[in-house]
Amino acid sequence: MNHSNPHRDTAITIGIFVFEDAEELDWVGPWEVLRAWELQYPEDGVSVFTVAETEGVVTCAKGLRILPDHTWDTAPRLDVVVYPGGRGTRPQLGDATIRRWVTELAGDGTLMTSVCTGSLVLADSGLLDDGPATTHWAALDLLAELGTNIEVRPDDRFVDRGAVITAAGVSAGIDMALHLVARLHSVERARDVRRYIQYDPAPPV
Repeated sequence: MNHSNPHRDTAITIGIFVFEDAEELDWVGPWEVLRAWELQYPEDGVSVFTVAETEGVVTCAKGLRILPDHTWDTAPRLDVVVYPGGRGTRPQLGDATIRRWVTELAGDGTLMTSVCTGSLVLADSGLLDDGPATTHWAALDLLAELGTNIEVRPDDRFVDRGAVITAAGVSAGIDMALHLVARLHSVERARDVRRYIQYDPAPPV
């Protein structure tokens, strides 16, 4: 993945993984950020789409139903993967098929990113050993147990360790996705996208 020339002809392909009982905002937040980047700045050569393991409708944790754009078999080579969390990640822990997919992507140079408890799957696949990571506040202890020498960072919205980026819970995925825009293009572009989606966190409560 060539980050030095953001205006190259070849698209930066970003696959957002969706699965049964994935937490909606974990992936819809990054989707909004990254698709806004793609659609507002087509000259940047970004392609963002959803990916599922197999064909068919996926029902997320809060009941949102989605028909993914691609399956593992039909998707183009992925430069970036966004792996959401939600209760649907729990059955994936220890799943040999999931582990193989994750480790093969990482081995192929795909930038692996997670939101919320998506990091548990990355940890279970060995991607977070011997380095810093974060996840939803309620899963921090489990994150530490799923790998070797994981430096858990409870106060970080996201942690970029180069080949892997992990974000904290749910809405932190928006922050992580804006960081992705900055990393893959520029801080200026990320600020433009942030302004477009009018993301100015100021909780009313």
